[in-house]
Amino acid sequence: MAEVAERIAEACVAERADFEAWLELAAELEPLFGPMARNPVFQRALLRNIARGTAFCIRERGAPPGARLLAGLLLSPRPPLYRVGWFAVTRSERRSGLGRSLLERALAEIPLEAEVLVITFGPDVPGGESARAFYQKMGFAPAEMAAPAPNGSPRQVFRRLAAGHDGRSAPR
Repeated sequence: MAEVAERIAEACVAERADFEAWLELAAELEPLFGPMARNPVFQRALLRNIARGTAFCIRERGAPPGARLLAGLLLSPRPPLYRVGWFAVTRSERRSGLGRSLLERALAEIPLEAEVLVITFGPDVPGGESARAFYQKMGFAPAEMAAPAPNGSPRQVFRRLAAGHDGRSAPR
């Protein structure tokens, strides 16, 4: 457990040197999310988030920028709304606390009065239960249905008010 605690402290803002490692993480997750690593739209979005400081990651064993990524999150700010646009943890590290640490790190950057949304698996998607339960544990509430995923599976919006820099959630 000490090893997990050590990694949890290492959630950080991604740097340009992390780009290739990020694409490797995306390629690993393509069976879940579809083609991304070689998709120019995804690559531009990733570079845009890195440049503006809204790409967060956890590197393997606290290694320097460019090392293997264990988790990554892209946050799209359009105040007062912030969207978690891409969030993934490598298969070997799921249920280790890294996802929680990374999401908490990103949420800490959002002003208290802002709303955060994420689009995840719909209620009828096999295997989507763990993602839905995770977001609910993190204070998100199921909201309206979203447009279907590229593969046609249902998706749903989850929303919450940001915790802000002081770590307290805004009242609903």
